[in-house]
Amino acid sequence: MVKRFLKARIARHRDLILREGDHLSDFMKILMKRRNDGGPWTGEEKDRLKSHLRRLSLYVPFLVVFLLPFGMFLLPILAEVLDRRAQGRRD
Repeated sequence: MVKRFLKARIARHRDLILREGDHLSDFMKILMKRRNDGGPWTGEEKDRLKSHLRRLSLYVPFLVVFLLPFGMFLLPILAEVLDRRAQGRRD
């Protein structure tokens, strides 16, 4: 239920998140790391993701969910919805 709710909210603002994420130096690269090579995020990468999410939450307020305690466990959902490779498969 939570996953479906988050996916719907992310999908609604997907273009804005991607557009703003492209302006952040390495947001998409770090976010997609687990989807691309399956490796875990390091502590430094998690800190950078949180920093980027703080900035993005100014544009899309519900992204603050990912900054709450244990919100990092939800990041794979964000990566799944924002994955540009999946867009081609959906079309």
